[in-house]
Amino acid sequence: MTNQEPKQEQKETENSTAKTRQLLGMKGAASGETNIWKIRLQLMKPITWIPLIWGVVCGAASSGNYSWSLENVLISAACMLLAGPLMAGYTQTLNDFYDREIDAINEPYRPIPSGAISIPQVVTQIVFLLLAGVGLSYILDLSVGHDFPIITVLCFFGAFIAYIYSAPPLKLKQNGWLGNYALGSSYIALPWWTGHALFGELNLTIVILTLFYSFAGLGIAVVNDFKSVEGDEKLGLKSLPVMFGIGTAAWICVLMIDIFQAGVAVYLISIQENLYAVILLLMVIPQITFQDMYFLRNPLENDVKYQASAQPFLVLGMLITGLALGHAGV
Repeated sequence: MTNQEPKQEQKETENSTAKTRQLLGMKGAASGETNIWKIRLQLMKPITWIPLIWGVVCGAASSGNYSWSLENVLISAACMLLAGPLMAGYTQTLNDFYDREIDAINEPYRPIPSGAISIPQVVTQIVFLLLAGVGLSYILDLSVGHDFPIITVLCFFGAFIAYIYSAPPLKLKQNGWLGNYALGSSYIALPWWTGHALFGELNLTIVILTLFYSFAGLGIAVVNDFKSVEGDEKLGLKSLPVMFGIGTAAWICVLMIDIFQAGVAVYLISIQENLYAVILLLMVIPQITFQDMYFLRNPLENDVKYQASAQPFLVLGMLITGLALGHAGV
């Protein structure tokens, strides 16, 4: 075997990894994709669908009414399709449309700044995903017999938040606090409300608690800002890393995640769900460990590694909370 062969194999592996990252909509992707359907999928960033799909599961758990029947499985799957591929896909495509100037600096391999897809094609995708989402949400309301179309209303509300997050004149993402909270609540509260409303009656307690939990989502949203510091500074966007600096923003990020998750555990204790509260607090320990190992030491280089290692404990904690609320009948 020549010395060139291992290098060639390594290069092929790196190219394959870059193409996979491109398809999922992750940082560090490759460029040069020509398949229009893969490009459209990249715009929708499938990697971002996971927390919304999980939020639906947590909402179904918190309703206390979910049972493993074929009908419920199919309805749940349709709701996950709504939250993930359709509405998250709509949100991400819309965000890429309005962020094309920033992406030209931070991520020039993205479909729009690279010229891989035209603006009219992007607009068509945005409209299609939104209409499909609204249509499916109405079908879900009909399928579970809602007198008031709560899931359709939540769909419209989510679409509105996505628009004011990305589009001028409000463009909430220009403000590190408002923008990241809008993003965090969209990834935690909105799909949770939808899953809960699908199998139960959405109430004020669930709304307030999940909005509180969404402050942990704010911390997660800040993690994504570190990869865009250069472009944000040039275009005057006030992300937390730009406003406070890399080190301070990293600390704000991890404290938001840990403190608000611990706050939810305190609430579970107050409603006598002590076992669930202890399990939720135990989820915070590995988060703190990985925060110290990766994120706080070098947030610019280790953001993806940190998310992969620590965030599973946050999302498991969400499910634990949902199960506790369902058990308590909140």
